[in-house]
Amino acid sequence: MGMETKRIPDLPILASRVGLGTWAMGGFQWGGSNDDESVRTIHAALDLGITLLDTAPAYGFGHSEEVVGRAIAERGQRDRVILATKVGLERRGDALFRNGTRKQILEEVELSLSRLRTDYIDLYQVHWPDPLTPYEETAEALFDLKREGKIRAIGVSNYCIEAMERFGRVAPIASAQPPLNLFEREAEHDILPWCRKHDVATLTYGALCRGLLSGAIHRDTQFSGDDLRRVDPKFSPPRFDQYLGAVELLDRYAHDRYHSGVLALAVRWVLDQPGVSVALWGARHPKELAPLHEVMRFRLDDEARAHVEAVLAETIRDPVSPEFMAPPERPAKA
Repeated sequence: MGMETKRIPDLPILASRVGLGTWAMGGFQWGGSNDDESVRTIHAALDLGITLLDTAPAYGFGHSEEVVGRAIAERGQRDRVILATKVGLERRGDALFRNGTRKQILEEVELSLSRLRTDYIDLYQVHWPDPLTPYEETAEALFDLKREGKIRAIGVSNYCIEAMERFGRVAPIASAQPPLNLFEREAEHDILPWCRKHDVATLTYGALCRGLLSGAIHRDTQFSGDDLRRVDPKFSPPRFDQYLGAVELLDRYAHDRYHSGVLALAVRWVLDQPGVSVALWGARHPKELAPLHEVMRFRLDDEARAHVEAVLAETIRDPVSPEFMAPPERPAKA
């Protein structure tokens, strides 16, 4: 079965329903990365039918964008790729703070265009809402970039419904990007229904929950250096055992029912949620994309969904949201 596709408003080409997330390719917060390997991974994704690449200046302080730009420059066929990047995080030293001001956006877009080696960005997304800047100011700045042709479509990420409604009165929202996976499901209750009602595409992130749902993490797995998972409460006792217990049961079910693994089951679950357009799948090695064909060859029926719910209810006694990843408001400048 070939790659499933969806249309994102304001974009001329179809988006693959699995998009490649490139956070780990930035190196920072993921224990480092290898650029040549990252480029090979992007090329492998394109060969597999993935047309949407999601990056951000925050990923390695621009390094992920540089890697994506290099990969597309080497491959060519820019007009067949949806480059999705983000805006609205200001760097101060090795820290990031929310900044959705017009000045910040107009400065950032030029840097992103340069790193990505392109003269337009297909989907430009506000990375996090900035409570110190009116949503209307952020929206107007992006709408101006759209009118200038520097961006084709406007997206928001990690926005609540009230913020999207205010933003949408000023500029057209093509997409929203909330976290969504088997363990982090808040978007099911509000964001996804709102997006369906308002014809807003969704790019859900974290399908594998920082690797927990990949099947490659075990109780003795160690995370070192600046790896984000050292501060992720899902990877610390007592929750780590609960989540790994769920993964083991889900993996067994996926093998018995679909001759597949928990990774394919987890991504398929996201894709089958009403309102999901694209599930972002992070990878930094070509071999990590191998299960993609498995994701495309089955759907979850009512029996499978009920079984998944039962496993989660049995194992996850102390769930936790992904809120720990949210960057802080910017402090007043000295």
